[in-house]
Amino acid sequence: MKKFLVAMVSLVLVLGLFTGCQGGGAANINVISREDGSGTRGAFIELTGVEEKGEDGTKTDMTTADAVIVNKTDVMLVSVAGDENAIGYVSLGSLNDTVKAVQVDGVAPTTDSVKDGSYAIARPFNIAVKGEPTPLAQDLIDFILSAEGQAIVAEDYVTIADDAPAFAGALPEGSITISGSSSVYPLMEKLVEAYQVLNPNANISLQSSDSTSGMNDAMSGVAQIGMASRALKDSESAELTGIQIAMDGIAVIVHPDNEVENLTLEQLKSIFTGEITQWSQLA
Repeated sequence: MKKFLVAMVSLVLVLGLFTGCQGGGAANINVISREDGSGTRGAFIELTGVEEKGEDGTKTDMTTADAVIVNKTDVMLVSVAGDENAIGYVSLGSLNDTVKAVQVDGVAPTTDSVKDGSYAIARPFNIAVKGEPTPLAQDLIDFILSAEGQAIVAEDYVTIADDAPAFAGALPEGSITISGSSSVYPLMEKLVEAYQVLNPNANISLQSSDSTSGMNDAMSGVAQIGMASRALKDSESAELTGIQIAMDGIAVIVHPDNEVENLTLEQLKSIFTGEITQWSQLA
């Protein structure tokens, strides 16, 4: 009898360890989301169905009240990397090896899958200006949309034009401020650095916040260029001119030790609305 009990206890322990390895087993899923105003959050909830539309056209964000809210891309990465049961999302271009990106409906988030449309969670990167851009702002925009600028985009994102013209800017002196999306920020930082090599007389201040803040700054004149990791809202388009500079995927991320490799859009919706709360429910 003693040997039987020992064998049963050992079997239970083995089964428990096996279950625990499968995406956290019975552990709770710790949902991490972005703040209101984040373009990444706006695109994510729309594309996964977490945002529900009423018959009257109103939109309701159904993100679970239990979600931990973070306000920067780098904070999202650190939060998921430090929690074996966490799940979150970041711009594809900001993805690093501290976390693991899962497939969505069997498709991995890559620049190729975003470009060919097979990856479901993708959105535009936009900048916006109010009225006539200053000479420096226009010259920088021309650089971003040129072959040289789009070559920088192609390093981590999807270009909007494979046949963009060569840059032939005027390289004017001046100062401008660019503000907005923390997801667009890393790309814009590279673009600004490359432009300033060509135009060392350009004084460009780059500030990271969120898409809504960027659009508000552009509308108020605080910034000459706003950044948004989503399409412009109707109220923003009424005052601003939007310019698409790239396409980006939104990578769903988990801890590297999490054995979940693939999630469906329906499962993502259920996780982020709080319907699915344990990793074992995904088996």
